Order: sequence, then structure tokens, then C-alpha cells
Amino acid sequence: MTHLLKNVTNSIWHAFHALQSDTPDLVAKSKLKVLTANIGTLMDLYGVEKGLEHYRSTQNLSFDQYIFYLQKEVFSSITDATSIQIHRSLEEGIDEICWLICKKMYLERSHPIFEPNSVYQLFRVFCLLAEPESDNMDYHMISMHTDEVAQVASHLVTSLGLQWDAADFSALSAAIGTFRFPTFLAVLESKYSGGRTLDNIALTEAIDDLYQIYIENVVKKGYLMKKGFLLPTLKYFWFVLRPGELLYFKDSQQKEPSGSIILSTNCWADAITSGGKPDRRFVLSTPEHRCIELVADDHKGRLQWLAALQIAIQHSGEKIGYQRSLANQRRSLRQSVKQEKEKTRLELQYERQARIAAEIQARKLEALSKEEGAKVHELEEAKLKLETLLQEEKQALRDEEIVRNLQARVLREEWERREQLEKLQQEQQDLLEMEKMKRLEFERKQQENEHQLRDAEMRLQMLEAEKQSLDAELRAAQQKVKRAEEAQILLEAQIVVTRPLKSGERIRRTQSFIPTTKERPLSVEKFDHRSMTLQNNC
Repeated sequence: MTHLLKNVTNSIWHAFHALQSDTPDLVAKSKLKVLTANIGTLMDLYGVEKGLEHYRSTQNLSFDQYIFYLQKEVFSSITDATSIQIHRSLEEGIDEICWLICKKMYLERSHPIFEPNSVYQLFRVFCLLAEPESDNMDYHMISMHTDEVAQVASHLVTSLGLQWDAADFSALSAAIGTFRFPTFLAVLESKYSGGRTLDNIALTEAIDDLYQIYIENVVKKGYLMKKGFLLPTLKYFWFVLRPGELLYFKDSQQKEPSGSIILSTNCWADAITSGGKPDRRFVLSTPEHRCIELVADDHKGRLQWLAALQIAIQHSGEKIGYQRSLANQRRSLRQSVKQEKEKTRLELQYERQARIAAEIQARKLEALSKEEGAKVHELEEAKLKLETLLQEEKQALRDEEIVRNLQARVLREEWERREQLEKLQQEQQDLLEMEKMKRLEFERKQQENEHQLRDAEMRLQMLEAEKQSLDAELRAAQQKVKRAEEAQILLEAQIVVTRPLKSGERIRRTQSFIPTTKERPLSVEKFDHRSMTLQNNC
């Protein structure tokens, strides 16, 4: 799908360009429906143009938008499994459809030389070799590079038997600049068609030869002798070699081939030697174990056919086409050369800038050298002054050394005095520490004495309180004793009064409260004496 759309993009652009109205790079959807319907019918797709009504909201489409629609809706039906023959037939059919739309623009010329069919063939060659213009960023344009134009024009001139002038074409291409198809066609007709000195048949054959090379991918054609299979005889045939097939005809005018040989990467061609010497014969071997023996007219022709067969075998499986592949290679080479030139230009520009900068730097250095010369003279004068100052500085250094020695001696003396002072200070500090310790010891003892004094005072207060309590108890006891004695006296008096003694009756001991001679009553004085003794002891 990608290869087919890419191959027909240039021809579709010409049809799109023919359908344009006043606005560049925009075509109405109604016009594009006809082109889309024809392409869809060719590919057995019907109704694909109806999707344009719903594709985008505008009534006009640009070329890139239209190509995107074709890619998604039309060419997506082509898969990688599609054969090369179908690809080629579809490509040819789409080119014919596009040519029918745009041929009016190119066939109406003031002085036509080429036949309409030849113009169509050149149109297909142009679409094959053209490429989008990279400089035009506003809208899509197709043009052919000058190298491709030179290759086609030189081949046409050579086919017509004329002499190719490369210098003249270089001057012409420099004057023209861009080769679009009208310019390409006008240059071929006016400059490289023989100037109306050749007949139309020669021009038609030359353009047809171009068409076969570029469009039909004919690698080589010519007469060869072929050895038969049943009868080992050699017979002349007109051979046409393309990538993937080798056709042979009875003559060059025959339309239908007498036979074909399918070529693949498993085929190979090799020369046949006779007696150790190269011969005009060569053999083509196929995977079906067929060995076709062919004979060229001469040794040079044999070498050319062997080289052409190697190319056809090598490109036998490509869907893109041999000439298109070569064009892509040339395009890639031009891009790499362009990049290299751009790189070289940038390098030269950088070198030029570097040279200018170096010249400016040289002038600056020259001015600096002059300034340096003046500075050298000034420096010499300054040198003399500095030498004088150096002598003075040396003398000052000697004086400073003497002063420094004196200062060192003073410092040593000061240091010794400082050490003595520090020693005295240390001794005083030790004495202060001792005094401090003694003071702390004295304070500790004083606190202990004060504590003992407070304890003694507390004990004295307790004893005083106890003495007072004992005095109170003693007074209470004395009062009790006094009351008891008074009660005793009163009781004894009552007893005597109550029952007088009979004559001769003695008072019994149990009835008498009078103490005996053995027991003396405790007197108050003696009790008071004991109380005082107890208080003194306390």
C-alpha cells in the first residue's frame, strides 16, 4: 500500500493541480469525487468518494489532506501480499486516469513536436523521477532535479544519434532553476529534439526507448542466440530483460513474447569457457534446474549481458521498481552531497571568520607590540628606580634585622619576667586555695557548733518543760496529801465521837489510824525536800 501510493503521488498531484481553481493548493470536494471514484473503480472499490462529504468540515481540501484520505480509505485495501504485476497495472491505470484529467494543460502548446502518446510517456517518466520542492513551504509543488533532467535529456540525445553537450545544459539549468513538467517538456522539444530535422518516427522510438527503460524497467534488450531444449540448435531471438523476468521475441516488432524465463535470487548466470579461453556463450541457471545456453554477438556483448542479468536477478523481488530504486539512491546521494556541501560551506564560513578574526587579532597584536615597546622603555626607567629603591630596601632590611634582634631580646626578657610573674601568681593562687580550704573548714566547724548549741537549747527547753510539768504534779500531790491528812483527822475525830471506848478496852490496830512506833508518818517537810531534790536532778 505504501509503495503504490508513493509511486502515484506525483501523478495524482498533477491531476489535483489541474482541478485547482483560483485558490492555490485547494480543490473543491465535488471535483475530487470524480477522481476518487475513478481510482476506486480501478481498484474494485465502489462508493469510496462518498466519504469525502464527511471528511473534514470544509468544502475544499489541500493536497496533503486529500492524500491522507486516499491513504486511509482507498489504498488501505492494498496489502503486502499483492503481486508485483497487480502493483504495476494499478500504477499504470492511476497514471492514465490522472493524465486524462491534466493532459489538456500539457498538450495545448504553441509549437508541439512530440506526439501526444510520447508526451504521456514523458509525463510518466517525469512523475517517476520528480520530487517535492523543499524550498516551497506554502503549498505542495513537484519538480525534477537538474541531474535527473540531464540524465533523461542525454539518453534522448544519444538515442537520436546527436552529441550531448553537458556544459551547455549546465548553463541552461542554471538559467532555468526549477524543472516542472511544462518546463521539462519545453526544454526537450526546443533544445534536445533535433530542431525539427528528425522525423516523428525517430522521436517516437527514442521516447519509447526512454519509457521502456524508466517505466517498464528494461535493464537491457537486444538479439541473442538461444539454444533449444529439444533440438540443440541456436536460433536468434529478441530478448528483453527486466528485474524478475527475461522475455524473448522472434523480432523487435513482435508484441507478444515467444517465451519467458522467471528470474529470482536463486538464479545465476555464468560464462562458458572453451579450451580455457572465454567464449561468446554464457549460461543462465534457474531453480527448476534449467540451464539456458545463450550466445552473444561478441565478447563485449556477453559481458554486458552477464552484468545486466546479475542486476535483474538482484532486483527481482523488489516491488518498488528498479529505476525507482536507482532514482531513490541518486536522491539520497544528492542529499548527502548537499549536506556535505552545506557542511563544507559552514566550515569555509567558519574558516573565513577565523581568518578575519586572526587578522584583527594580528592588528591588535601589532598595536600591542608598539605599546609593549613603549612599556619596555618605561620599564627600563622603572628598573633603574627600582634598583635604587632595592638598595634602600636592603639597607632598610638590615636596619630592620637589627631592630628585630633587639625586639627579640626584649621579648625574651619580657617572657622570662612573665614566667616569674606566672610562677608568683601560681603560688598566690595556691595560698588562696589553702586559705579558702581553711575558711571552709572553720565554717564547717562553726556550723557544727551552732548545730550542737541548737540541740542543747532544745534539750534544755524540753527539760524545763518537763520540770514545770513535774512541779505541777508535785503541787497536785501535795494538795492531795494535805486533803488526805485533813480527811484523816476528821475521820479520826468522828470515830472517837461515835463509839467511846469501854473501860479497859484498847483500840485495835485495825481500828487505829495512828502510826506505830515502827511506822512514822511522812511529814510534809520531808516530802517537799524530796521534790526539790528531784527538781535539782532534772
